[in-house]
This record gives sequence, structure tokens and C-alpha cells, in this order.
Amino acid sequence: MSDLDAIFSPGSVAVIGASTTPGKVGHDIFANILRGGFKGTLYPVNPNARSILCVKAYSSILEIPDPVDLAMVIVPPGIAEKTVGDAIEKGVKGVVIVSAGFREVGGEGLEIENRIVAMCRKAGVRLIGPNCLGVINPMEDVRLNASFSARMPASGNISFISQSGALCTAVLDFAADRDFGFSKFVSIGNKADVDELDLLRYMHADPDTSVIMIYLEELRRGPEFVEAVREITSGGRPMPVLVIKSGRTSAGARAAASHTGALAGSEAVYDAIFEQTGIIRADSIGELFDLAEAFNYKQETALGKMTRKLPAGNRVAIVTNAGGPGILATDVTVSAGLTLAEFQPGTIEALSRHLPSAANLKNPVDVIGDADSSRYERSLEAVISDENVDGALVILTPQSMTNALETARAVVKIARRSFKPILCSFMGIIDVSAGVKFLQEHGYPVYKFPESAARAFAALYRYSRWISRPQAADFQLKHDSARASRIIESCMQQGRTYLGELDSVELLKCYGFNTVPGRLSQSPDEAARIAAEIGYPVALKIVSPQIVHKTDAGGVEINLKDETQVRAAFDLIISNAGAFKPEAEISGVLVQKMAPSGYEVILGMHRYPIFGPLLMFGLGGVFVEVFKDVVFRLAPVNRSSAMRMVTGIQASKLFSGYRGKPEADTAEIERMIVCLSDLAMQHPEIMELDVNPLLVHEKGKGATVADCRIILKSPEMLKQP
Repeated sequence: MSDLDAIFSPGSVAVIGASTTPGKVGHDIFANILRGGFKGTLYPVNPNARSILCVKAYSSILEIPDPVDLAMVIVPPGIAEKTVGDAIEKGVKGVVIVSAGFREVGGEGLEIENRIVAMCRKAGVRLIGPNCLGVINPMEDVRLNASFSARMPASGNISFISQSGALCTAVLDFAADRDFGFSKFVSIGNKADVDELDLLRYMHADPDTSVIMIYLEELRRGPEFVEAVREITSGGRPMPVLVIKSGRTSAGARAAASHTGALAGSEAVYDAIFEQTGIIRADSIGELFDLAEAFNYKQETALGKMTRKLPAGNRVAIVTNAGGPGILATDVTVSAGLTLAEFQPGTIEALSRHLPSAANLKNPVDVIGDADSSRYERSLEAVISDENVDGALVILTPQSMTNALETARAVVKIARRSFKPILCSFMGIIDVSAGVKFLQEHGYPVYKFPESAARAFAALYRYSRWISRPQAADFQLKHDSARASRIIESCMQQGRTYLGELDSVELLKCYGFNTVPGRLSQSPDEAARIAAEIGYPVALKIVSPQIVHKTDAGGVEINLKDETQVRAAFDLIISNAGAFKPEAEISGVLVQKMAPSGYEVILGMHRYPIFGPLLMFGLGGVFVEVFKDVVFRLAPVNRSSAMRMVTGIQASKLFSGYRGKPEADTAEIERMIVCLSDLAMQHPEIMELDVNPLLVHEKGKGATVADCRIILKSPEMLKQP
């Protein structure tokens, strides 16, 4: 038994605030439960009414003679606290507060909400809301529509979670139009107690749910969410989680001292969470339903179990009776990361036996506009049997000789014999309606447009890759965290929150980063002497707490090969720094041995409230903010996650050797990412960090830190919880 069963499958419900006036929320919620065919017992609570819709009303929940599992609370905030207290005294195990006026308005409303939550948690009672639509369970053994949506959805295997109550009513209407069924449907409002993670865990354990959809605005749990959802999407009982996230472009990246901080806006955090948990992101409500339809596509195995149809690879066959839609599907297929399958000779031979001479036998297969269902059937059977094909898209446009229903039957006949996914696009509305209805009734995905089918197939492939992703053996690492703590503590005692390259290098060395020799100079003579001691060629860099990006200030000179060049570079750097920022405090000029050449990448970290350290990897050097070819992950990460970060940027193909260049030491990049993750996790005082560039040498020769900076939390930030 789950502690949420009392909310989603109650044996009895009390509607506190039930009203006799149609149109009021208290009336409509009571009416929706009553008329929805609720299989339990329903009690209206209203001290000013004898009955509601011919059902005896009670003045208080305490007067109800029988046990009550769920209290639906529809009263103003001013009396909500006492109302919930009475419900707890009655012995309810679940409370849903539909009313608004709590956390979302602040002040007294927030205080009331906090007191209600404390009361519920002390009593072991779960709370949904306040400020929510309610909950719906349309399954036949429950039939609970405890919401102010008049529409009871059809039952199905998809659960829906939403922060927005208003969006829920639109989604229900949209679902009805697409003949979409749900197992659980819930609006969580303020998330005072029950949040997305609670519901994800509950729905994952629900035998009636096979796909979960979420409308998300913001999360309040970070690492715990990532760990739990990763298990949901890829554990012993993998379940797809599909999300639409609002606010994708509402806020840009804030001004920050590090490249990572500048690039890592809040959306980077959510993108990282979705990547690390296997959550599939949709860009619209329509696409969310498209994906849910594809992920709900199952097949019965020989043992009588239902298994989800997922492609083993990304090779797609397209069968169409019109060239234009086939081209559209091809374009979207390729842009979505799929490839057109190359048919084996036997497949082309089979197609040639069944198709007219004008037909295209290569992918996409054009069966010509006069194709009947048998032509579709034979073509689909030929391509889906090909070992080079991982799945198929079937496109039908309504010609005068087209029989959409018979074609749908042919698709189902072939699909039942294969464990490869077959997605359909029956274009149109009226002329293809019989075929669409047949496919929907038999659980086969069908879309109005081929683009939607192709995107859905791509999502299936991404999820297939997620659940079968390789796991690499983790590095065995040893760090000098004690010395790192002493370095950080010393800097903070001196009131320094910006660590220049000298201190940053010492800190990075504690975590296994390879650095180059270097010392601070105060004059051209001293710079020349240091250069001679560490050996040419050298680089010179300005050192100033006020000059973070040294290149922008003309504060870097590299590949200096003799004393004359060093002296001239020292004077030039000091002059440039003074012109760039006259008020800057110049600590000196760092003389550093030139690192061996290599691929320039960036490693970074920015710490977020709730979520913790967000790691960044990408193309480095001066191009990091030009191309922004970077990926993000929340720490901690293991080697497998680091591998996916390295291959996740567009420039990753360069590392395999490009136009005669040597293959990069990607194993060392992976190790450095894991070391950075450890550094960030073990030292919460670090707020931002950039290693840019990290010069990655050829395979087997490691990587060298060429420049770095670290920013510590301010004293005010350290006082915050």
C-alpha cells in the first residue's frame, strides 16, 4: 500500500465546502465525483445546507458517521487550517486543497500553508495542493473525478502530472479529441507536500501506468530527483517519462565572472537533468501527446507479457503512396538523428515483384497513388523483414482509390508479426477517419502528419539508446582534499573570493590535474630570470583580481622564445592592463612554461541552489562563447556520464583525428571531468570554476591546464543554508 492510495483510490471522499450553487467550485467538484460514477462513498460537507444534489450534507467532517479516506477541501485560507485539522482528527489519510490564496500570494497565505503542511506531516497525512485542479482516476474500479473539470477522461495507461490546473482542463479536452486515455491525472498546484517526485514514484509502481507525462514549471529537489528518476526510466521496470517544460526562453544567462556562469542559465540545469535521467522533452502539448502515443505502443510476447516496441537502431524505412510526404518524412527523419535504411538486395527484389514499374524501390518506397491495401501490405512486409531496417513509417494520403480502413488492417497484420516499431501517418481527417480509428482502437500510433511520426520514432530511438547505454568501469581516483581545503580556507581568511591562476593551479593539482610550471614576476628583469629558469618557450599573463578574462584585456602573450621577447611582453601586458581597467590592482605578471600543443577544450562548474554543481564541457579557448558548443551535467558524474559529455558536443568528431591530426586523449578528458565533479562535490565553498583552455594531447599523453580561475562563495553566501 502506498500513502498516496488514499488520494487516488479512496474508498470514501468528503467534499468540504460543497455548494448548492451550480458554477461554484464546491458544487461542481461534488457533482463531478457524483456523476462520474465514483465507486466509493461520497459525503458533502456544508454547515448551511441539508443536502447537495439530493445527497445528505454534514455540517462538519467530524459528524460523518463512517470512516473517510480523502478530504477535498474547497474553503478560503482563513478557515482551511481548522478544516484540515478536523479532517486529520477524523482520520483521513489524504487531503487535496483546491482553494487558492496560499503560498502563491505570500504573507499570511504562505504562513497558513506552512502550518497546514506541518500538521499533515505530523499526522502522516499526504497533501496535494493548495491551488490545484484536483485528482482524477478514471479506472473502472475507482471512477474518481475529484476536480473542477466536467470531463471524465477515458481510462488508459498514461498518467499526467501538471503544476498548472488551468492547463489540465485544456489537456483533457485535447485528449478527448484524440481518444486518449489516462490511468491517473493530477494537478499539484503549490506542491506544499506532494511533488513531482512523489508522484513519479507512485505512478512507476502503479500497474495501470506505463507512460508518465509531466507539465513542469520548476523543481524543488535536485540530486534526489536525478537519482530517483534515473532508476524509474532505466531500472528493473523502465518507464518513459515525457515532459514539457515552460519558461525555456524566459530568462537569459546572468552576468557572471566565469564562462560557465555566463553559459549556464537555468535551462541548462533542466537540460542536464533531462539528459541524466532519460526524460524525453517535448516542445509542445501536441508533441507531448504524439510521444505518449508512440511510447504506449506495445506488443504481446510469446509468454503473454506486454513489451514496449523500441527500435534497436536508427535505420528507418518509409513506405508512402505520395512522393511529397515521403520527402518531408525523410527530411525530418535525418534531422532528428535517424537514417534512411539501405535495403538488402533481397528486399529490393521482393519489392520489384509486387510494385508497378513506376514505383520507387529504394528508401523511401513510393507505392504510387493508386496503391491498394495489398500493395501496402507486401511492401511493408518486405522492408520490415530486412535486417538493415530497425522500424518503419507508413504514410497514406487519401486518393480516390485509397481504402484507409483496409490499409490500416494490413499495417496491423504486419505489425503483429514484428517487434520492430511501425508508426503511421494517415494524412487528412474525414477520408482517412475509418483507418485512423481502427489503428487507435488496436493501440497503433497514427499521426496526421509524417513529421510528427518521424519525431516520435526519433524519441523512441533516443529512449532505446538510454536504457541500453553502455556503462564504463569507474576511475580509481585519490585526491588530496585536505590540502585543497587548506588552500581554500587560507584564501577565504584573506578575504579573497577570486582565485587567480596561481592559487587555482595549486587547488587543481590536489585533484589530479596536470599543470605547467610558473611563478609570479614583478618586473621585466624578474620575468626574464624566471623564464630562463623554467625554460623557453614561455607565456606571460596579467595577474589581477579585477581582470578576470585576461585575453580581453590584452593581458596574455604566448610562445615567447628569448629574454628580449619576455621583457617586451612584460611591459606591453602592464600597459594594456592599465588601459583596459585603470583602477585594477595589478599583482604582477605570471611567467609560465608553454604547454605542449593540443585540442583546446573547456571544463567548468557553476553552483546552483537546490541543484548543486552544474558541470560544463565543450570546445574551449577564445571560441567557447562564440560557438557555445558545450554540454552540461549535474554533479556527481561517473565515467559513463563523462563519456557521454565528451561525445555530446558537435566538435567531438575532431577528437578522433581530423585531416591527419592525431587522435585526442579522450580518456584523460573523461578523467578530468570526474575529478572536477569530485572537487565540486567535496568543496561547497567553490561557486564558479573555469579551466580554459585544457589542452588535450594525443592519445596516451594526457592533458594540461593552460589557464584557470576559481571563484569562491562570498561570506554572505556562506551564511545561507
